[in-house]
Formats: sequence, structure tokens, C-alpha cells
Amino acid sequence: MRIYETMFIVKPDLPEEERENIANGVVDFLTNKLGVQVDKLERLGVKKTAYPLKKYTEADYSVVYFRGEEVDLTEFETYFRVRPEFLRWQTFRREDLEKKEKKQLKKEEDNQPVEKVE
Repeated sequence: MRIYETMFIVKPDLPEEERENIANGVVDFLTNKLGVQVDKLERLGVKKTAYPLKKYTEADYSVVYFRGEEVDLTEFETYFRVRPEFLRWQTFRREDLEKKEKKQLKKEEDNQPVEKVE
């Protein structure tokens, strides 16, 4: 199973409740349209940007972690592209977390006692 991380940046001049709804809308889109499992949504809040983004020097940052088999991210990218409240977004495949999870599962399997049948 592949693990992904998406960070998206929303305009800061929207009301807090609307920014919260936008973040929850991303989670809903992932679960309902793409059929993936969302592990975590982190709202980092309004932070100063490194450089102006469409004339904004501050923006609301959020990170969502999700997992799925053979996820087609083109529809997800289109979701961000057509909504004007998103300033930037980036999706990464987290192979480091996948490897860590595999090691943990293998370790748990190795530690389970084997019953002998006589």
C-alpha cells in the first residue's frame, strides 16, 4: 500500500471556519472520490510565506497523509487547480514511511510465537 503526503496552502483572507471546511473538503474528496484511507489531517495554521504567493505574504498551511493502492492523482491535482482558494499544493509519495511500516510488520511477524503441532 502506498503512502502519500499532500501539503496545500489556502488564502489567509478567508474566514477560519471556511478554511477549516476547505481542509475537510479535501479529506472528503480523498475518501469519497478516490477511495483512499486518510490517516491524518494536520492544520498548521496561518504562517508567513518565504516569498509572496499571488500577492499574499501569509497563508494557511495544511498537510494530509493518506494511503491507497494504485491511486490516480490526476483527479486530485485537478481538484486543486479548479478551486481559486488554493495558492499552492504538492503531493509526495512517502516511501520512507512505507519502508518503516514494512519493517514494523515484519518485526511483529518474527516476534509472534510459532505453535508446534504434534
